[in-house]
Amino acid sequence: MRRERLNRVNMNLKELLTQSYDYTLPPELIAKEPANPRESARLMVIERESGKVTHATFKDILSFIPSGCGILYNDTKVIKARLFGKKESGGAVELLINRQLDSERFNVLIRGKVKEGTLISFDDTLFAKVVQLQPDGSRVVNFIDKKGKTLSFEALLPHLERLGHVPLPPYINREDREEDELMYQPVFAEHEGAVAAPTASLHFSEELFSQMRRKYQTASVTLHVGAGTFKPVESEIITEHPMHSEYYEIPKESIELIESNRDILAIGTTVTRTVEYYVRTKKSFGECDLFLHPKNPPLRVKHLLTNFHLPKSTLIMLVASFLGLEETIKVYNEAIEKRYRFYSYGDAMLIL
Repeated sequence: MRRERLNRVNMNLKELLTQSYDYTLPPELIAKEPANPRESARLMVIERESGKVTHATFKDILSFIPSGCGILYNDTKVIKARLFGKKESGGAVELLINRQLDSERFNVLIRGKVKEGTLISFDDTLFAKVVQLQPDGSRVVNFIDKKGKTLSFEALLPHLERLGHVPLPPYINREDREEDELMYQPVFAEHEGAVAAPTASLHFSEELFSQMRRKYQTASVTLHVGAGTFKPVESEIITEHPMHSEYYEIPKESIELIESNRDILAIGTTVTRTVEYYVRTKKSFGECDLFLHPKNPPLRVKHLLTNFHLPKSTLIMLVASFLGLEETIKVYNEAIEKRYRFYSYGDAMLIL
């Protein structure tokens, strides 16, 4: 009994240590290209109650999802958030939009030395003025047109479509291509604002998504994924990590599904966090900064569809909130052994 109690204490401590969520991934398993067709990606299915693990193909996912399940997906749309420009001095600058702060101000990440007042030109029609330097290294900017008018998000979008680049994650380690405009975007994307894709959604073709909607009750939420999703946990204790926040909205029909007695399948970690934030706050829109981990598990979402995530990230910790730390590391090691493809363009995992 004493040994069992000690083992439980040790596991409880391990679940709080960031280092416990580390693993070694062979570089060749980082997916640099999307699965094409989308539903040809591999799918690992984990049944928690029995411990059974099935290796399948994503096109067969509907045969695994329990009948009567309600399914929620994220309809955010990735914008061309990466811009390349020059300072007035001629120095090159790379700018990544992180999020909209209000009607005219944007939080951005800038590669290149800038100070308050720096003006960056992207061509002769679009400029960015640095108005504030943030303690975390990000910058606040206004975007300005050739007449000197400060642009709203809606007015900025046509400029991004023309000049911007798809904000592929840094680990893909290549320039974006024309096909990424299609493949780094869910087929059901609708509301512009994300600078990273909700990656579990990328596996659905239009046909498979239509089949799912015919077979199950489905509804959408919107959470605009920010660049903070890639930030590793740097504190030794996971609960000391300052969680990033992202804007979300939940329509009335989706709230009705959340508040029903149906089991919920969340397509992705973003949906999970949105639903769980609503359950805790009853707020249908605002800023979501919920951090799910084994010490703060989901209250409403029963099933999760997700990809394989970065070591020591809040995303792998969210997976562990469903599976537990020990089982999560075991599953990831099996995925490595079976040569699954990892990260944004990689394969999928269905937790039942």
